[in-house]
Amino acid sequence: MIITQTPFRMSFFGGGTDFPEFYKEHGGAVISTTFDKYCYVNVRHLPRFFHYSTELSYSKIERVTSVEDIEHPAIREAMKMLDMHELRLTYEADLPARSGLGTSSSFAVGMLNAFYALKGKYADKRKLADDAIYLERVLCKESGGVQDQIAAAFGGFNRINFGAEGYEVNPVIISPERKALLNQRLMLFFTGFSRFSSDIQVKTQQALEDKKAQLLEMIQLADEAEAVLTSKTDLNEFGRLLDYTWRLKRGITQQISTDSIDGLYKKALEAGALGGKLLGAGGGGFLLFYVEEEKQAAVAKALKNLLYVPFQFENGGTRVIHYTPETYEKR
Repeated sequence: MIITQTPFRMSFFGGGTDFPEFYKEHGGAVISTTFDKYCYVNVRHLPRFFHYSTELSYSKIERVTSVEDIEHPAIREAMKMLDMHELRLTYEADLPARSGLGTSSSFAVGMLNAFYALKGKYADKRKLADDAIYLERVLCKESGGVQDQIAAAFGGFNRINFGAEGYEVNPVIISPERKALLNQRLMLFFTGFSRFSSDIQVKTQQALEDKKAQLLEMIQLADEAEAVLTSKTDLNEFGRLLDYTWRLKRGITQQISTDSIDGLYKKALEAGALGGKLLGAGGGGFLLFYVEEEKQAAVAKALKNLLYVPFQFENGGTRVIHYTPETYEKR
């Protein structure tokens, strides 16, 4: 039996510049972090006592005799890709799917990590990220960028640079005290809305060329944000930059925000938040705000109808937390 633990991520700056169609020509940069909310993938070989050969448990239960009959596209394609058979797979998570935290990519990374471990093979973080990108973007033909898979695999507070040759992951060099202060000033709220990010990502992908100027400015904002984090600049500037990048991102496609989300965002700013953004592709999910400590009670009161989710940054990325090897012979 194998159990993997894979963190979710929050992206601060540069979203949209991680689309290959954009960064291979113009470059790209994302600043993001993983945090202490996780998905768990439990995998073992299914004992041969049942009339089905594979059992999957996620938001639904599937029992099939052929991998081709699996409805979940990522599980089906990953099993075919790595030649997996006769499995029992269970998925659990600390936070809901389709909420802007890269949940589907965290699942893909954690599942691949579990599959490799079950086969007795080691896969490093880059391989897991690359394989998850290939699984979601090529095999499953889902639209979107590639930052989520990288963040889930590597973990930590990073700047991810993109270019014609691929990507590189660079930790943001920030003192523990300043990092803790930033963590303390970030507030996360669940809007209650969920959406399929791939639907919004299609529109974003179509807008890449028309919105090139905005995306190039997002790269510049990633530079500015990193400079704030790694210097003695007033940390509040990070919050103001979040506000600016959110307003810039809203201009890429009308599907990124809604009237309800705009209303919630306005309430938070009126209560004292310096800035914030909707996490992920847009349309719903989690709202993140930068709020000084003395204003946090007022912001929480203004958004009292939303679920507040405390969190801490994490650095581990995906990991195997239980490993019991199995002897398996394919029938």
